[in-house]
Formats: sequence, structure tokens, C-alpha cells
Amino acid sequence: MTTDPSPPNPAPKTGAREGQESSADVADDATRIISPGKAGRQAPPVDGTVISSTVPKTEFPATQGVAPSSSHAERGTATSSGLLPVGTRVAEFEITRLIGQGGFGVVYEAWDHTLERVVAIKEYMPSSLANRQSDGSVVPSSDRHRETFDMGMRSFINEARLLAQFDHPALLKVYRFWQERGTTYLVMPCYRGDTLKEALASRKDAIDQGWLLGIIDGVTQALAVMHRANCYHRDIAPDNIMLLEHSGLPVVLDFGAARRVITDRTQAITVILKPGYAPIEQYAETPDMSQGAWTDIYALSAVMHVVISGRSPPPSVARMLNDRYVPLAGNSELQKRFSDHILAAVDSGLAVRPEGRPQSVAEFRAALHLPGVNETGAAQPARTVSARPLEPTANPPSVPKSASIAAPSAKKTSSSMLAAAAAALAIAGGGAWWWTNNSSSGGGAKNVPASQAAAVIAPSAAPRQEAPVASPPPAKTVSASQSLSSLLVSAIPGFEVTAKPSQPEARIGKDKLQFQIQSNKPGFVYVYLLSSGGDMFLLFPNALDKRNRIEPGAPLSLPKPSWAMDAGGPAGTDEFVVLVSEHERDLKASGIQYEGVFGQFPTKILEALESARGNGPPPLLGLPVCPSGAPCPDNYGAASFKIVEK
Repeated sequence: MTTDPSPPNPAPKTGAREGQESSADVADDATRIISPGKAGRQAPPVDGTVISSTVPKTEFPATQGVAPSSSHAERGTATSSGLLPVGTRVAEFEITRLIGQGGFGVVYEAWDHTLERVVAIKEYMPSSLANRQSDGSVVPSSDRHRETFDMGMRSFINEARLLAQFDHPALLKVYRFWQERGTTYLVMPCYRGDTLKEALASRKDAIDQGWLLGIIDGVTQALAVMHRANCYHRDIAPDNIMLLEHSGLPVVLDFGAARRVITDRTQAITVILKPGYAPIEQYAETPDMSQGAWTDIYALSAVMHVVISGRSPPPSVARMLNDRYVPLAGNSELQKRFSDHILAAVDSGLAVRPEGRPQSVAEFRAALHLPGVNETGAAQPARTVSARPLEPTANPPSVPKSASIAAPSAKKTSSSMLAAAAAALAIAGGGAWWWTNNSSSGGGAKNVPASQAAAVIAPSAAPRQEAPVASPPPAKTVSASQSLSSLLVSAIPGFEVTAKPSQPEARIGKDKLQFQIQSNKPGFVYVYLLSSGGDMFLLFPNALDKRNRIEPGAPLSLPKPSWAMDAGGPAGTDEFVVLVSEHERDLKASGIQYEGVFGQFPTKILEALESARGNGPPPLLGLPVCPSGAPCPDNYGAASFKIVEK
């Protein structure tokens, strides 16, 4: 079976119309903060908190309603683009200018008429899913987008609730949020500054240890506050740390990927992965590699690696197969600017497996010789920890510009498949909301190591002295065919599924691929395909057809006419596995990409996940999705068949 080379993500040939939009292709943007006033800077595609200087109230005449006079040129432009025009009143706030717009929402500067201050208003407005009505309300653009629109709104509200409970200068503060006119609004303070990524790109002098530790001190304090609430950020990166103007103090941004663990249940939400910063457990969480404080510590260590060396570490998923990480400790050039314990702490934080890293922020801060933190996350008063004097250097190495800091390009070549797969999970810049169900997964309890909840480590505690992580022996490669076959092993006895092709052989360019499925139990159908060209797909459900429910004794014929498939070659065997699951399934941690009609599992990512899973479930299986608090048995039946293309 052939794949169409024209789309960015190869997909099986189908009868779908070109350019047909998938309701999956909408995503949670990464929250960012920008600086105003830079020459020539236009409002960029962002989704985050405003940076702004205070503007006198008298410059903003009060106007009621959401349809101000169209005589104002800027207002006319905003109206035509679906944005709120300048002068629009939303509750007690008046829109004064647009800061930025992304696929997930819009950020405005606004004047608070009640408290007389400038604020940032973040509005849920997914442009690919919704339209602005004449009365200012936001409605899904079609019925087929409503489910995805509502799912995005729930995530937006969850982010607001998450931020509202924290109170720390290095965490974004939420003044209030509410729902109105079919959407949600979030009000936050205004800041002025640059992201760490921008700051690194603009620095002309070499980075010094004191500057770095000043940033990491504030960020780890913020993470300590989050972790105390069993909440993990899961997207720490240079573009998600803002440095305030004048003070240089850090503020942690973008909580779209944050996840809270409540008692013994895990709230499953969209995961945003960045190559070089995401640890291996974010690609596939297994019983022996769950997410926790160590997940954020890996990402923060990767940020420190960028600041120290000018480049991000190799993607963790690639390191599972062949670890080419070069430890910072022992590098004579770096030792001229950074103490040995700083370099060793970064190496320890970047251990591939979670148990090799510091297990709590307190432990990581101790390794960095930073004081412990109290219950509010603030650093405790402590005696000064003396560090080895740094050797002066006449020509310190410079930090490369932003080109060396940015995440790898997501081009689909054999040499960059790992980076491309990770970047595609977020579809960076415009992004795509996974269309799979976003409710709680039934993966069971995620046990947090006791060390994570340990008391504050005393400032005098000796730092962890761990040897650099050794490269693991070459992992045993699991073929795509073996990975597909592993889905059959865990099927439940008595859950009978049959799947038969209409014809076991198909003539290339002449015959259509067709098969029929039956099940003795009701459930949800998932069809996996390893094509004759060697590509792994989730054939069904897909962007054109999500109705994958099957009833007992009611045969289901696939593919359906809306996505008919031809035998397109190359000559060889197409392998199929059909799952009928009692519950819908969440496949996000499998590395699946949704860039075309069909989901695709990049083979390199699949190999890495297979090598990391140990005795855990197959990566392709995903997790059952069940109502919160309800029993969630992972019951499914499976069957396989083949079609030979000639």
C-alpha cells in the first residue's frame, strides 16, 4: 500500500478531498510573553500574558457593548479579523490594544475601570474552530467542531483555575476569570521583559554563573510551589521563562501542559513536547517511568544546558537507543565559567531514566548549592555557600545566538525523524488539539516517590555527587511488525473480534482495499495498519470519520466511502490489527502524529518507546479513557489480517 508524498505527513491513499480540514488540527498554543516598543515589531502569534507600560485612563474613553464605532480604522480592522475591537467593554475591562493572537486564543491589553490599572486579558478564541458574531459572542464554526471547541474551552478554564491557586512572584497571577458570550476570559497582570530565549539571543557577553543561578533560583522556587500541590509544569523551556525588565527576575509561563495529580487519579490532558527538553517518560508513561518532579527537573536541566553550552541536549527518545550525551562536568572550557557542582548537577538532572535524576526540587537546589525553600516556595535564609573561585579567561566562549537555542526543525527526513516527531506533537506555532477524548485516563495510581515529599534539605547538606550517566548498551530493536503484533497478546479472553478482508490479494492500481469487522461485545474500533511501504498508521478512527462505535453482531465494513482506499503499492503485504475496546482510548503518549487524515506512528519513536517500556503495555495500545472516579478495566478484543498488494 502506497503513501501520498504530497502531504507533510505521509498517509494512505484515500478518496478524501484535498485540503479538507480536520477538526483535530487545532492546538493549545504555548503561552509566551513579548516586549512592546521594539522597532518594527508587530503583534506576533502568541497566547499569553501581556507586557505593557501603564497608560493613563484618560486615553480610553468608556464605551459600552461590543460594537464600537467603525469609524476608527483600527477598530474596523479588528472587527473584520474576528478580534475584539479597541474600545470594546468586557465586564469592567476596556480593550486598548491587541498584543498577540494564536490558534488557541487572543491576548489583549485592557484598562480596568474599577481598579484603574492596565491588565492583560486572555480570550479563548480558537480561530480554526470558531467565529465571532456581530454581538461579540463566540460560536463554533460548525457542528463538527463543537466537541473540539468545548474540549479546548475546558482546558483553558483548567489552566485558569490552576494558576489562580498559586501565589508566588515567579508564577503568573490570575486576577479573575469568567465565562461570557460563549467563551472564557482570563485577567492577569501586565509585565515587561524578554523570554530567556530572547535574552540569550541578545546577550553580547559570556554568560556567568551568578546570572544563571539567579534565574534558576526563582524558577525552582516557583516549581516547588507547584510540586507541593502535586502539579507539574511539563513544558519548561527557554521560551517559557520570562525575565522581568530592570530586575531580571524570572516568571514561569505557559501552563497549557501542566498536569495535577489528584489522590490516585491522573487527569489526562494534551501534552506539549519540545525536542531536547521533554524527558522520556513524557513520550510514554509506564509503571516504572511515571511523571513527577523529576520530569520538570529534566526540562530545567536542559534549559541550563542551553545557557551553559549554547545548545540543547540530544532528544531523550533518541538517547534511549543510542545515548550520545556529552557530560558538561570535566569540560575544561566550561569550568572556567561554572563551578564543578553546577555542571555535575545539570548532568545528573539530564539522566535519561527518571530514577537517575534528583527526585525533588529541594534535592536539585541542594546539588546547585542553593538554599532550601520554605512552605511558600521562598528561599530560606541561609549562610553563604562558598564556591570554588572561577578561573578568569581573557576570551570567554560566547553563547550562540537564538538559532542554536531553538528546537530542531521538524522536517521529515530520516536524519531528523526523532526531532520532527516530538515537535509535531505540539504542531508548534499554530498547533493542533488532539481530537481524542480528553477525560481522565484509567491508568491507575501514579505513585510519587517519598523523596519528592521530603522535608526541606538544609543549606549545609552536601550536594549530590553523581558520575555522568553512562551510555546504555545498544537496545534490542523491536520491529514495527512485532510492535503491531504485541497488541494481540493482551486481548481479553471472551472478547471475540473477527476481521476479514474482502479479498486477501489486491491488484495495484485496480482494486480497492476493503474488510469487515465483527465483535461479540459493544465497544470502540481502532484499526492499525503497517503498510507495504513500512509506515505505521492509525487507519480508523481518523480525521474524516471518528464514529468508531460497534455493536454486537452488527458487521462494520471499512473503509467507508468517504475515505475509500485503493491498492496503490508498493508491492508487498499490508498488515492490519483491529482492536475493539470497551472504552475509548487515549493514544497521545504513543508518539502519534495527526498532520493528515490518518494518525501516523513514526517508526523511530515507536522503537524508542518499545525499548523503554520494559514489562509495560505496548506503546500502540494507549490507555482506556473512563469517567473520573469510575472503574476503568482495560478490556478489549483484537484480531489481525493481511492483504497482499501485487
